[in-house]
Amino acid sequence: MLRIGAVSYLNARPVVYGLDARTDIALRFDVPSRCAALLEEGTLDLGLIPSIEIGRGGYAVVPHVALASDGPVASVALFTRRPIAEVEAIALDTSSRTSAALVRLLCDERWRIRPAFMQEAPDLDAMLGVADAALLIGDNALFADHAARGLEKIDLGAEWTAHTGLPFVWAMWAGRAGAVAPAMVDALVEARDEGLAHLDEIAAAYAPGDAGRRQTASRYLRENMKYCLGARHETAIRWFWDGAARLGLVEAPAPLRFYRGEQG
Repeated sequence: MLRIGAVSYLNARPVVYGLDARTDIALRFDVPSRCAALLEEGTLDLGLIPSIEIGRGGYAVVPHVALASDGPVASVALFTRRPIAEVEAIALDTSSRTSAALVRLLCDERWRIRPAFMQEAPDLDAMLGVADAALLIGDNALFADHAARGLEKIDLGAEWTAHTGLPFVWAMWAGRAGAVAPAMVDALVEARDEGLAHLDEIAAAYAPGDAGRRQTASRYLRENMKYCLGARHETAIRWFWDGAARLGLVEAPAPLRFYRGEQG
């Protein structure tokens, strides 16, 4: 039985569609940083882990499938009461690894600021009690009512694409070399395809009894999230990894290595 760990947020539901019904998979859900930790310690065979961790860990990845964006992502953002140029301290969501690295990179390359950084649990009001801006990811960022708090929401997907002209890859299926058989690689691609065919159903199941939240979820899955992994995405990953290495967040990463499916 293959032990698989997926991200617990809404954005991962399309890529795990139907996997919980398979008898050859043990599926669990965690926040991204926990998925990475479980894979590293060997509790998981395959994890939907932050892209920064793939550069650190030397993992192989499942081809064609990713959690990505190309422009606004909606679910990864800085929330701030100050203009970004005046921000002196940023609280980083402890659930995040890739997004935390991206904030540091954007501060350095795009916004040209040198704030202090601190790790905090994902509680927006508490984070803004100790810092000028707060990074939230996943459902906490997607559904936060920033306007009611008088906050600006800076979408990190939009900022990255404006800065580079590229998509951003937030997470990929990854594991040790040889951990995933070719037939399972194909099954994971097929699960993604099935998920994309059932986005409204996924949104409805995620927000039962709340029409407004369901509408937000459906729009997010259709308009913000992208689930492919192609040549432009690989270029974006290398650009991100190189920037992270320059800041000392990762060592110089090796090239991406892919599992092979029966379909190639």
